Amino acid sequence: MAEMTPKRIVEELDRYIVGQDAAKRAVAVAIRNRWRRQQLPPEMRKDVTPKNIILIGPTGVGKTEIARRLAQLVGAPFLKVEASKYTEVGYHGRDVESMIRDLSEIAAGMVRAEQRQRVETQARERVTERLVDLLVPRGGTWEPDDSDENDRRQRTRDKWKARLEAGELEDKMVELSVEQKQVPVQIFSNLGMEQMDVDFQSMFERIMPKQSAPKQVPIKEARRILLEQETEALIDRQAVTERAVELAENQGIIFLDEIDKICGAEATFGPDVSRQGVQRDLLPVVEGTTVNTRYGPVRTDHILFIAAGAFHSSRPTDLMPELQGRFPIRVELTDLRREDFVRILTEPKHSLIRQYTALLATEGVTLEFTPEAIEALAEIAFEANRETQNIGARRLHTVLERVVQQVSFEASDLPDKRAVLDAAYVREQLASMIDEELHHPRMGFYVPHRPA
Repeated sequence: MAEMTPKRIVEELDRYIVGQDAAKRAVAVAIRNRWRRQQLPPEMRKDVTPKNIILIGPTGVGKTEIARRLAQLVGAPFLKVEASKYTEVGYHGRDVESMIRDLSEIAAGMVRAEQRQRVETQARERVTERLVDLLVPRGGTWEPDDSDENDRRQRTRDKWKARLEAGELEDKMVELSVEQKQVPVQIFSNLGMEQMDVDFQSMFERIMPKQSAPKQVPIKEARRILLEQETEALIDRQAVTERAVELAENQGIIFLDEIDKICGAEATFGPDVSRQGVQRDLLPVVEGTTVNTRYGPVRTDHILFIAAGAFHSSRPTDLMPELQGRFPIRVELTDLRREDFVRILTEPKHSLIRQYTALLATEGVTLEFTPEAIEALAEIAFEANRETQNIGARRLHTVLERVVQQVSFEASDLPDKRAVLDAAYVREQLASMIDEELHHPRMGFYVPHRPA
């Protein structure tokens, strides 16, 4: 983290996301401030809270991708949720505190993955010994006065171990005791009693007996099963619990999408009855509270919240004043231009064109787009967004899939295993979409016709 300066973070985000420099700079500073906070004296550190962010912009301009890539970049627990799926306590649906429990589960999964890597070598050694035991049962205790017999047994085990490590016994069948997976017991439904459900679930997992049954499996399958068992046995569960709570509290990022859907005046009936209630319930979570999880109490004071919304029919000022104050940084993302679509198709590390090229390369087919074809794709996507619903970069998925569909369908039978797509081909493939728009208005897609 010491090397992750804001400038470096923005450079890394530029590899995957085109444009939106203001949003990238805002999240980069927010992440850097986390590292700066850790360098402060403890008495000051506890009073420095994160500056939460609201990203304002239409769908498909990169709001979610910025937050997701940021979390991957810094190795932080990341949770994306939609504000519209939560309800006020007392109504049917999930309460807002469940997002903290979900975040703690993600943090615990990350810690387990770290622990698994640390104990992997030791676990593999133990798996090898257990496989040798299955192949050469010990048949008795070692005799302290019979060194010849002990040496003979050891030579036998060493021979089988050598064959095992050489991969000569992968298909040999052995009998292994395999634990039967238990079906989770659900005590309560989502009626505002989720934490009680968590407590009862944990209790039943501890008291329910684990059932196992003998099973004949090949060595290669037995190795996988035993590796899982030995890895779980070597993991320090207490360390996982403590580290998961610490990671969620100090490094967690929650991306709260569709926050504009809970704006507006409080309704007295209908589907929006609890929108203001969701804001009231969300306020203490963002301000800082303690939420009980299966890994222990998690404080939310230093979790970074990044909210996002299109705000077509509302404004951030329509949120409760108290909630607005907890999101002091507001960044407006710009609509994508025609030039942006060209860059999106070509510049990111795993751009759409690179994805399609790699997919067809698995069948030995070389797919190429001429510069004019890329310009045509960008123009058609841009015009479609302008004339109909603006769905941002997601429009490229629809356009590009239609263009590549025939080549992808015939890829296995192409004689020269090469396909070069030019602007004329792009417009020819997309011309049929105009007819679909005319005859099927519900398709909701418009493609302007441009002569080749």
